[in-house]
Amino acid sequence: MPQGKSAVCRGECSWLFAGLGVAAWEELHRMICSVRFARAEIIFQEGEPAFGLYIICTGKVKLAKRSPEGKIQIMKLLGPGEILGEKSSFDHEVYSAYAKTLEDTKLHFIERADFIDFLTQHPEVALKLLDKLSRELKAFQGKLMETAYQNSTLRLARMLLLMAKTYGEPAPLGIYVGLELSRAELAEMASISTETAIRTLSQFKDQGLIELEGHKIYIHNREKLASLTEPLRVTLRENLL
Repeated sequence: MPQGKSAVCRGECSWLFAGLGVAAWEELHRMICSVRFARAEIIFQEGEPAFGLYIICTGKVKLAKRSPEGKIQIMKLLGPGEILGEKSSFDHEVYSAYAKTLEDTKLHFIERADFIDFLTQHPEVALKLLDKLSRELKAFQGKLMETAYQNSTLRLARMLLLMAKTYGEPAPLGIYVGLELSRAELAEMASISTETAIRTLSQFKDQGLIELEGHKIYIHNREKLASLTEPLRVTLRENLL
């Protein structure tokens, strides 16, 4: 953040905008409209016109798609500093997935036209955005490989480890994975059925790998849980942070 600016978050949290000068910050701040959503609220629906993008300031959001049969697949989770809806800002079309909050969330909204103009004036931000989209594509390729070649036990073990690495916090019961997800949401993330997720979590608990407290999951034996997985690049988020 430039010297002398307010400590109130107004978009500075995203690494895309790191290193901007004072004038660029002021330009960015003029575009921003702050919005708040309670837990489990829809930010935008799949198929809605994409009027702009969001910067997550606080809270966590899931981006997901529904199949014609009603099956839900969580594409990714996003936390503070990450961008939501940026891809739809370039094609003049609609959001290709829906976004729903996982906890109380504050976001900064920037209209599409303003953001495109900003990228034109600040190509260094555009290059960072291209880097972000490239890494995100690699993450989805890894996810596809995992879904195609890994069984449900490996998928769920890997997902819990990634959650702990990305959002984890030390706690008396172990490493809290940082997200209080329902069993259905956890299954959606790992691309398995809810019944399989419940059964596999119970097996992990019986083996002393995790502890369960309602929807909260704690990793009790990280090394042993990691031994169930195999090297495969899959990420929950694409930010450098």
